[in-house]
Amino acid sequence: MARSALSRRRRRGAPAPVRAGLVRRAGALAAAALLAGCASFGTIDNRALTPAESRPGYTLDHFVRTLDPRSDELSLALAFSGGGTRAAALAYGVMQELRDTRVVLDGQERSLLEAVNVISSVSGGSFTSAYYGLYGQRLFDDFESRFLRRNIEGALLRSLFNPLQWFSSHDRTETAVSYYKQNLFGEATFADLIRKDSPLILINTSDLASGERFTFTQEYFDLLCSDLGSFSLARAVTASSAVPVVFDPVVVENFSGCARRPPAWLTAPRKGAADDPNLAMILRGNTSYQDKTRHRYAQFVDGGITDNLGLRAMLDMIELVGGVRQYQQAMGVSVPRRIAFISVNAAADTPLGIGASARAPSIEDTLNAVTNIQLHRYNVATLEQMRQSVENWAKQLSTPERAVAPYFIRLSFESVPDGPLRRFLNEIPTSFALSDEQVDRLIATGRSLLRENPDFQRLVRSLGGKVPAQAPAR
Repeated sequence: MARSALSRRRRRGAPAPVRAGLVRRAGALAAAALLAGCASFGTIDNRALTPAESRPGYTLDHFVRTLDPRSDELSLALAFSGGGTRAAALAYGVMQELRDTRVVLDGQERSLLEAVNVISSVSGGSFTSAYYGLYGQRLFDDFESRFLRRNIEGALLRSLFNPLQWFSSHDRTETAVSYYKQNLFGEATFADLIRKDSPLILINTSDLASGERFTFTQEYFDLLCSDLGSFSLARAVTASSAVPVVFDPVVVENFSGCARRPPAWLTAPRKGAADDPNLAMILRGNTSYQDKTRHRYAQFVDGGITDNLGLRAMLDMIELVGGVRQYQQAMGVSVPRRIAFISVNAAADTPLGIGASARAPSIEDTLNAVTNIQLHRYNVATLEQMRQSVENWAKQLSTPERAVAPYFIRLSFESVPDGPLRRFLNEIPTSFALSDEQVDRLIATGRSLLRENPDFQRLVRSLGGKVPAQAPAR
């Protein structure tokens, strides 16, 4: 992607020409290994379900009925997009603002962050969501130093160029998994996310075989006859952010023998799929796991390929059970007075300069342009569908005696009023090695975008709270 000279100078680590050289060397090294027949195979680290295994597990049902920090006043969900450290930092700023926003819920003053029910994320946004899901408030103590302000790319490159790794089966993906275990998540598994009063964390990835989004919940792992509770959180986050070609897919085995028929949550919506092409596509992708011969393994890559906003998981969750009223009845939950979704979109509209010259663009610029066009169009359609869905869900849940108010809060760089700041933010690359200045501005932008959003202000006022005039000193 094109970057300004100023942006390049602000980045830590190797200067741009040196960094480009390292990337070329990495590509040459990988090609040499392939030509030499030394290609590595992905590590498979998921466990089969035993027939007699009983678990609450990391399931939607167990979360809603047992763990959900819900209130009859509000149902609040967050969605974090992809975009490397840029996305992680923007989401982190939004989390800070939610922490510092006080409202009245069920007669008690609380932080709005405590009212979050669900966080759905992809790629870079999954680092923020998974860290909060595992550690809670510790996010605000050390996430910046452990992740946001580290040169992750440099650390992974140093490991890649370690001569001891050149002919090892410890490939680039396993290097990333090891790094995230050592520096972020330790040996934590999804069983460690089952905590009282913690939001449900939906980490999303893309399966190359089915072409569909895959969410790390036990319901989806049931399709693989596999146990999510023992699956590494670091490996799931790696899968969510594994850019194709740069990283090998995270591979999991599709085991046989745990079930003779698909689960009810897939069979129930088949009738509706006849009139809904999107629902039919989801069902085809998920039922493909029944063919244990053709779909023996799942190959997981960047979740941004199938949903760069992290919104589809929540949309599909409700549509699969037949709509919001059916979802509410199936889960046995009361109807809240307000339903709110906050979409944190870190997509950067990086100018490529293609239209400024008659010369044919480079292969890199062409691929970036094609990717940006596809993502932008898909994002626009998803955002509009989500807006309409939230409004429809509120209408379906409302009664003459008790109205349900909808709030769909969209946060993106497009809403930044300051032109120079907006240009600065759009020039931040999709990278895991940002400067302190870039991180500082992203965090501050996340806070201000949320605080100044009219729909968010309306939500806070309806809950008896006050929107801070400015972010408190850190």
